[in-house]
Amino acid sequence: MQPFRFAITTSTPPRGSASPGEAWAALARRAESLGYATFLIPDHLGRQLAPIAALTAAAAATTTLRVGPFVFANDYRNPLILAGEAATLDVLSGGRLELGLGAGWRVTDYRWLGLPYAEPKVRVDRLIEATAILKRLFAGERVSHDGPHYRLDGARLYPLPVQQPHPPIQIRGGGPRVLRFAAREADIVRAAAGDRWERLELNVIVFDAGLVGSGSGPLASVSTAAKAAAVGLVGTPYVLYGSLGRLRDLLLRRRDRTGINYYALPARCMESMAPLVAAMAGR
Repeated sequence: MQPFRFAITTSTPPRGSASPGEAWAALARRAESLGYATFLIPDHLGRQLAPIAALTAAAAATTTLRVGPFVFANDYRNPLILAGEAATLDVLSGGRLELGLGAGWRVTDYRWLGLPYAEPKVRVDRLIEATAILKRLFAGERVSHDGPHYRLDGARLYPLPVQQPHPPIQIRGGGPRVLRFAAREADIVRAAAGDRWERLELNVIVFDAGLVGSGSGPLASVSTAAKAAAVGLVGTPYVLYGSLGRLRDLLLRRRDRTGINYYALPARCMESMAPLVAAMAGR
């Protein structure tokens, strides 16, 4: 059973008097000081920072905080180029990269890029083929590959990532095929894992969260309590509302039942959920 870990997810610097760069660095340092394990950013076009540069800046501003995409859309990047970017980030961060990969899903991104939005089977085929190439490159192989979607001729990677044989790989997806693939190949996921199960982490993205009695004012506390009651009726893992004691018990029971140990929280909830992180991280 894996210990609890918590991440924050964000895509833009907090607004305020500081410059964007200062605000971004301060957010990463604050997440680190509160005990969050990982700093995550999505990979989309439009109103967000570009993930590779943003993660490099977050890593440079911290010393222990892990960083990662949540997740790189495979169709946007050649695996050799992505391997070089990821390995460089792992080296410059001192081995703190978590490499999130997905098949790509946002239709708007494909339209902006002028790429065809292929059926799920094709997008997952490309993800599976690219992941195998990435692992070979990370391990230092000279890779020649002639597949349905990618071709490489004697390619090698420099520098190699600090984390060997590769940085932890997180595969995200909702269909049964990609989940079976993730269970075989990823480090952060679950399903069809066989004897790998005890070594895997299961992550869930939390879309909203709040702690009853977190000191955010009486109206906010009443609102959080009402949301906690509603969430209790639904039982979804995608929102977290309640008192510290209730959420602590909920996370423990859920981990026993499903294996979920890794929660990604929105940055706007970072401060209010800090007591839960302090109580549960590493347990």
